[in-house]
Order: sequence, then C-alpha cells, then structure tokens
Amino acid sequence: MHGDCAFIYSSRFGQGVFGQGHPFKVERFALTYALLDALHLLSRPGIRLIEAPRATYAELLSFHHPDYLRTLQEFSCDSTRRADFRFGLGDMENPVFEDLFDWVSLCCGGTMEAARQVLDKNCRCAFNMAGGWHHAHAARASGFSYLNDAVVAINSMVARGFKVAYVDLDAHHGDGVQEAFYATDRVLTISLHEIGKDFFPYTGVVKELGTREGYGYAVNIPMEPHADDLIFEQAFGRIVIPLLHAFTPDILVTQMGMDILRTDPLTRLEMTTGAVEYAGRFFAECGLPWVALGGGGYDKLNTARGWTLLWAIMSGQEVGNALPEEIHEALEVSGNSQKSLRDVPHLARPDDFSRAQDQLDRTLAFLERRLLPLHGLGFIR
Repeated sequence: MHGDCAFIYSSRFGQGVFGQGHPFKVERFALTYALLDALHLLSRPGIRLIEAPRATYAELLSFHHPDYLRTLQEFSCDSTRRADFRFGLGDMENPVFEDLFDWVSLCCGGTMEAARQVLDKNCRCAFNMAGGWHHAHAARASGFSYLNDAVVAINSMVARGFKVAYVDLDAHHGDGVQEAFYATDRVLTISLHEIGKDFFPYTGVVKELGTREGYGYAVNIPMEPHADDLIFEQAFGRIVIPLLHAFTPDILVTQMGMDILRTDPLTRLEMTTGAVEYAGRFFAECGLPWVALGGGGYDKLNTARGWTLLWAIMSGQEVGNALPEEIHEALEVSGNSQKSLRDVPHLARPDDFSRAQDQLDRTLAFLERRLLPLHGLGFIR
C-alpha cells in the first residue's frame, strides 16, 4: 500500500497534570518524540509531522453525554479541587486539574486528525501516541481515561459507511470501546489483555461476544499473568489474523498500549518488544488504512522504546538496536542504565508458562468452536 505516514504530535501533550504520585506520566510523550528525533525517524520524505488539533464539542457528542461533558468543562476552569463520583471525576484514579478539558480534547483531537489523514489526505497510516483512552465511558471517566478518542473517531468512520476493525493490545481490557460497539456488526472489536479476575477493569471474559446484530463482533482473549511472547503470538495468529481477513474491514484502528512489556510496574504480562514488532509488521503488511493509538505504559522508557519500534515499522524505516547518546545522558540522570532499543528475548518461567498456556488453550478452544464459525472460518487446527 502506497502513501505517506502521518505522525500526530503536540508539545502540549505533556501538559496533563495527574499529580506526582500518579502512575500515568505524561513525560513519556516528550521522551518518545526525543527518541524518534534522535534516531532521525521523523524526517525522511513521505513522513508528515502534524500538529494535533482539539476535538470539537460536536465530535465529542457523537459518544459522550452532554451532562458529563459540561461537568468535565466546569471542573477544568480552575485549580479548585472538585469531585463528582457519578461521572468518575475527582478521585485518585481520575483527578481533575485546570485545563483538563482542553488537554483531553487535544488528545482526542489527535486521533480525529489521524483518522482524517488516513481517510481524506492519502496517508496509508497515522499514529497518535496521545490517544488510546479505551476505558472512558459515555458518561464516566475510568482508568485514567476521560474521553474515548477511539470511539469518537470510529463513530465518524461508521457514519461515513466504513467497516472498522479495532484491535486492542493494551494489558487492560478495552472495555469502553467494546461497550460502545457491543450491538453492531459494523465494528469488530478485539482485545488481548491480562485476565480480569483480579485486574482492572475486571471485564473482558471470553464469553463476552456482543449482542443483537453485534453478536460475534466482540472478541476477547484474556491471558494469565506472566503470559509471554509465545502466548501472545499464538493468540494473535490463531484468532486476530483470521478474523481480520474474514471481516474485511475498510479501516484498521489499533490501540498499542506498552504496558504489555514485562517490566511495566502496573501489569503482570511478560511480553517483550518482539511482540510489538510482530504485531506491528502484520498490521503494516495487511494493506489496510491504519490508525494507531498509544494507550497504557507506565514505565516511560519502555513506552518510548515500544512506540519508536512501532513507528519505524509503520513508516517503513530500518532502525538499529542502540539507543542514541542523547538518550543515554537523559537516562543516566534518572538512574536508568538501559542501552538497547529492543528487549532481549525472554520466556516466562516454566510453571508460569504452563498456567498461561492452559488458560490460552481453553480460550482458543472456545473461540474456535463458538466464534470463528460465525465468520465462516470453522475450526482451525
């Protein structure tokens, strides 16, 4: 597939103020940009560096309730501490701060611009690393997410008659996106995530398949803690790839949360950057117009490395394995001794792997028996 690649960015992505002790670190955006710039991955011909705009109020209303948006705006007017737990606002998880509404509208607007670049500006792919807020509901903030940029953007695509496949690789279940499209067959949602029995948002079991016209178009692949690259590649190869081929979407939207990486402080999966590159290569080679979003990732360097490798694949560039000297200096100040862009290969401990494999085998057996036939695929052996 020919065409330019768009990287959506704004220095204002770093202006979110979650608080000193909050696990979400907005500094990861500037760090990723600095790493991409140091590796000269944003400067070759055919790459568009696009300033993110704010999403419009009308765009947000395609999913979010007016009362919720009004409250979010009101709470953003100054630094007064406020809370409204009906809307999930003001607790430790989803703090409110001055200019919050403008900031989250900017992150959402980045995703809308990524969609425009792909749909209307002849780009084959676009990346908004400040998108991917997949836990936000129509009238409730959740999981550090205030506006669901993926839903707002996909709504605009569906309104134009497109079929959309949404694939979520974040360690947490993409509950807000699934909920939005649970009853439609115009959007296929696939989420690979850490199993939710004791893990936020406690949803995404394999039997959540959709309802009414959407039955069979919500797909969940929960994985046991310590699932590694081998588990991920089995799940991806046996479910994600055949479903995308069978669904024949017009557009691909992916959420590329880097909290799947094994040293993330909030999650228990054991993937490496090898899994990121494996998935990224498939998405790039499948020939679909592709909008990629950021998502989770609570180790700043992990996140920057994963997104850098993803962007290199999206934009068709080769990148070596050494972190540039400029990044070394910044990391040494923070006490980080990482020198490589890629992780070394890693396998889970045998007992952890066995538990993860047993869980995956049950999940795949269910999906191959109950889900794949709905898409004309039958059993895959």
